[in-house]
Amino acid sequence: MENLQDKPTAKEDSLTKSLAVPMQRRMFMRYAGATAAVTTLLFATSCDDDDDSPTDPMAVDLGSGDTGILNYAYALEQLEAAFYAEVVAKSLSMFSQAEQQIMQDIKGHEGIHRDFLKAALGTSAIPNLEVNFSAINFNDKNSILTTARTFEDLGVAAYNGAGKLLENAGFLTLAGKIVSVEARHAAVIRDLISNGTFSDSANEKGLDPAMAPADVLAAAAPFIKTKITANNLPK
Repeated sequence: MENLQDKPTAKEDSLTKSLAVPMQRRMFMRYAGATAAVTTLLFATSCDDDDDSPTDPMAVDLGSGDTGILNYAYALEQLEAAFYAEVVAKSLSMFSQAEQQIMQDIKGHEGIHRDFLKAALGTSAIPNLEVNFSAINFNDKNSILTTARTFEDLGVAAYNGAGKLLENAGFLTLAGKIVSVEARHAAVIRDLISNGTFSDSANEKGLDPAMAPADVLAAAAPFIKTKITANNLPK
């Protein structure tokens, strides 16, 4: 498989240049400067590059190289944005006024992350994914918050694990700016569940975990109806 960094393609050049488009810069500044109290990546089974199993023609493929990693992040951001949109639409009444603002802020951040990645990917972006929230009780505050904790912790671990796989320094910088906001989300959600537990996901060295794409995909799979393949993602 050809390394995108060794021989830049028109697709990669387009992705790199997209970071400088004024409209996208404004989108990025919206989430980078958003509320400081609050602010990624996917599903299916990851296979070895030498896997001879046939590809499902109905599945969405993430692609390879940096494009695949960005689509990986885009897929998770789609999932998170869809979840918080449901929370704001269906469940705000069970939260206090302060909590409602937090949920609306996170919804806004996740929507901006999703839209920014879609714009950066351009024609290389995967299609809109169909989510599956049947296991979530949107009439139960605990169900909502524990699901939010799952998604936010997964997003942080996913970005932490995928950063080393990116070849383009500009994309790595972008991922770092997004994951710091996702970590704020994770902290405030944990504190809403149990006050004072905002940092209990960190290990004894004070570090958040990192997860490989295959593990993230497996964890997110129950919440996605669209079948996704990630056979060409770097390991």
